Amino acid sequence: MDFVSGLRCRECGRTYPAEALHVCDFCFGPLEVDYDYEAIAAVITPERIAAGPRTIWRYRDLLPVVDDAPVDLGTGFTPLVRADRLAAELGLGELWIKNDTVNPTGSFKDRVVSVALTKARQLGFQVAACASTGNLANAVAAHAARAGMASVVFIPADLERAKIVTTAVYGGRLIAVDGTYDDVNRLCAELTSEHPAWAFVNVNVRTYYAEGSKTLAFEIAEQLGWQAPDHVVVPVASGSQLTKVRKGFDELAKVGLLAPDTAVRVSGAQAAGCSPVATAFSEGVDIVRPVKPATIAKSLAIGNPADGWYALQAVRESGGGFGAVDDDEIIEGIHLLARTEGIFAETAGGVTIATLAKLAASGVVRPDERVVALVTGHGLKTVEALADTANPTATIAPTLEAFDAVNDLGS
Repeated sequence: MDFVSGLRCRECGRTYPAEALHVCDFCFGPLEVDYDYEAIAAVITPERIAAGPRTIWRYRDLLPVVDDAPVDLGTGFTPLVRADRLAAELGLGELWIKNDTVNPTGSFKDRVVSVALTKARQLGFQVAACASTGNLANAVAAHAARAGMASVVFIPADLERAKIVTTAVYGGRLIAVDGTYDDVNRLCAELTSEHPAWAFVNVNVRTYYAEGSKTLAFEIAEQLGWQAPDHVVVPVASGSQLTKVRKGFDELAKVGLLAPDTAVRVSGAQAAGCSPVATAFSEGVDIVRPVKPATIAKSLAIGNPADGWYALQAVRESGGGFGAVDDDEIIEGIHLLARTEGIFAETAGGVTIATLAKLAASGVVRPDERVVALVTGHGLKTVEALADTANPTATIAPTLEAFDAVNDLGS
């Protein structure tokens, strides 16, 4: 069943048909998918969801495309891990890690791309394209291969080697651009008008693409027994993921899967070398000023975040906070999560954990809250960042005597 009513401008409220549109032609505000929540509430139940696949498509009633065979690599329903050892280190009570490192291409971007390319195919597009800091490039190339679509992916030329390899391997066109992500994104915006038959997932089909992030909220609530957490900590690049996670919890309340008075506090995490939204929050202003990124967390290195203002308002309205952490703190965050919970996160995950630690220390995240931290990408994508801090404990000769000389664990 299709519950999409159309598209609606987030600024002026004007409505549009559910086509390949992303900007209001009256006020130039971003468009958002509009749903018939009363109709959804009449049919959706926990049992209906549980009968679906163990992927994001179990929540098809709340997604913007109906397709019996979506473009799907098995994305979603990733583990929600109780993190008691990490909680003890941070002085928190009930802490959970939403572990999206185990998605098919190793990041949450598989969620948004599965939705975007399913809709793009339905709209008649045959070429999948994107501007990316790495994870989106992986996901677009892989899902396009699965769908039999051509792909053209644009990345900054200085991207981590692992992300380049894990995009190129799928056989699409990979274009490296001398410049930042913001330079790449501007180029893709220009190319969208030059190649109207191409689906740029984060430009002309962004309206649908962004809806895939809601599935993080849906899964968290289901995995907690259809209860909402008190507080969620989300890494911020464009800001879209944070706003959609909040929207996801709100939608579950609207359709009766959560209590109508459900209120989830949402906090954002940024790298200090690219923290325009966190800076606006700390300064108490509404203007998110663009910056030039300078951080090891390249997947979050968007200096001019498209949804930055909306993420800022979502955090303020929910009573959450914002934090920014430097490169040393990011690396420590990666190590902290790995040694306490056995989860290896990329640099963006280090940002989330280091920010969580900072927000816990300042009292923004409280010990009496049920907290979920989103870890959105696998550490194998950014191993260069750990080159100086993750090495052999010792190098020895192949003898018992040599081992005994370095063994500090006893027998």
